[in-house]
Amino acid sequence: MPWSEVWLILGMFAVTFGVRYPVLALVGRFDLPRPVLRALRYVPPSVLTAIIIPEVLLPDGELKLQFSNAPLAAGLIAALVAWRTKNLLLTILVGMAALFIWRWLFGL
Repeated sequence: MPWSEVWLILGMFAVTFGVRYPVLALVGRFDLPRPVLRALRYVPPSVLTAIIIPEVLLPDGELKLQFSNAPLAAGLIAALVAWRTKNLLLTILVGMAALFIWRWLFGL
């Protein structure tokens, strides 16, 4: 690994750690108001939605609401499984299986 890559990784670590650690250290010393704690519960679903939705709806960089969109089909199937079972592992397994089967069936 070239030294430039090592320095790049160390720099990314320093910036990430430097931005997050002070906030976490301060929050650990104070009790946050209930509205803030309630709002923080929505951060993980919001971040995951921001990552997943573009990949599902824009697989080639443009809106694709078609039958041939395998990520969209798998995402809908996974959402249905998650809604009915509330089981994260089963949702992931069914979603991945649906993606691979959809791609295999339609030659995508």
